[in-house]
Amino acid sequence: MQISVEIPDMTAISAPEARFFLAAKLFEVEKLSLGQAAELCGLSVRAFMEMLNQWDVPLFTLTTAELQSDIANAKRFVVPNNR
Repeated sequence: MQISVEIPDMTAISAPEARFFLAAKLFEVEKLSLGQAAELCGLSVRAFMEMLNQWDVPLFTLTTAELQSDIANAKRFVVPNNR
């Protein structure tokens, strides 16, 4: 799919920035994977992750219930320290 968007000059945003913001939002709302979003804006996954961090876009969007489940699962693998 190809989309053309006319961005007014007064916004002072470049085409690469516009692609990044689109990719970041699509990633944030779980419409694109991390790799797909990085590819959309022409960045490596690592570079895309670093830019997401700069713009305070979370890499993980767990609900409280999902986080609690992950913690419970992780606790099953913790070995007590018997020193």
